[in-house]
Amino acid sequence: MTTVRLPLFPLNTVLFPGLVLPLNVFEERYRAMMRELLKTPEDEPRQFAVAAIRDGHEVAPSAPGLPDPTAVPERGPAAGFGADPLHALHKVGCIADAATIRERPDGTFEVLATGTTRVRLLSVDASGPFLTAELEPLEEDPGEEAGPLAEGVLRAFRQYQKRLAGARERSLTSDAELPDEPSVVSYLVAAAMMLDTPTRQRLLQAPDTASRLRDELKLLRTETAIIRSLPSLPASELTRAPTSLN
Repeated sequence: MTTVRLPLFPLNTVLFPGLVLPLNVFEERYRAMMRELLKTPEDEPRQFAVAAIRDGHEVAPSAPGLPDPTAVPERGPAAGFGADPLHALHKVGCIADAATIRERPDGTFEVLATGTTRVRLLSVDASGPFLTAELEPLEEDPGEEAGPLAEGVLRAFRQYQKRLAGARERSLTSDAELPDEPSVVSYLVAAAMMLDTPTRQRLLQAPDTASRLRDELKLLRTETAIIRSLPSLPASELTRAPTSLN
């Protein structure tokens, strides 16, 4: 079994291969990670792993809060993740390739990364300034009938987009912007739908592309029917924070 060891960035979201991940990095443990990545020559990939945090686990506060405003927040690479961070994270994540790491004058970082390869977390090391993980890359098996399933998912996704655009009074993405390669379709749809983290995680760790597409087809039909029956779309964006959780 071939494994790799990379810096680990836990997030309250799921990263899929091919999808872009913007990050606003302000916690010291992740700033240390970015400083280390900047030591990598520009002609080599600057990679880290992203894993979604399991429900019920929160990252440690970065400042004193209620009920005791004088309380000292937990510090360190594993702060907020317990004695063994592996148990606080979903076991399947994604490698991110940082195309841009820009340090601001205040020491925080603006990062733009892209998901590349699914990985399984085997262990997590908290002995350094930031978390690192031993990872097993996961191959993407197409499964049976991935091509026809991708066509069906694209049709259902277009209907979903139309309903969503109508409910939000927004413009519709053009057909030209949609791919046709089954695995790319499966990841794009998983990222584009309005889904909670556990559902996104289930799609990420599907055993093969066909299984993911079958799951998405059911989800798209269900969600489209729900949107059709609503007079307006709930303002779900108001409950979501920007993608900068660190």
